[in-house]
Amino acid sequence: MTISVKAKPGSKVDRFAIDAAGQLTVKLKAPAQEGRANTYLIELFARELAIHKSAVTIVAGFTSPHKRLDIAVSEADYARFLDRIRTVSASDGS
Repeated sequence: MTISVKAKPGSKVDRFAIDAAGQLTVKLKAPAQEGRANTYLIELFARELAIHKSAVTIVAGFTSPHKRLDIAVSEADYARFLDRIRTVSASDGS
């Protein structure tokens, strides 16, 4: 499945959130230097979705905060992932 993500590198914490427009946003501790944020984004998605890093690929937006990722995960697993994000965001008041 292909998803759209807005990455915010150089943040103090790693965090997934869904903004008011429904856009998935990912704050990353890694800096936007020499591809470190892209590598970290792949690792973070793989860890959160419990899949291999090779199952996550950036297909567009290598040098932009707006990225498209191809993720080898079922729609049901991805829906559960989004539900967890919404639950955490709601409990944080975000």
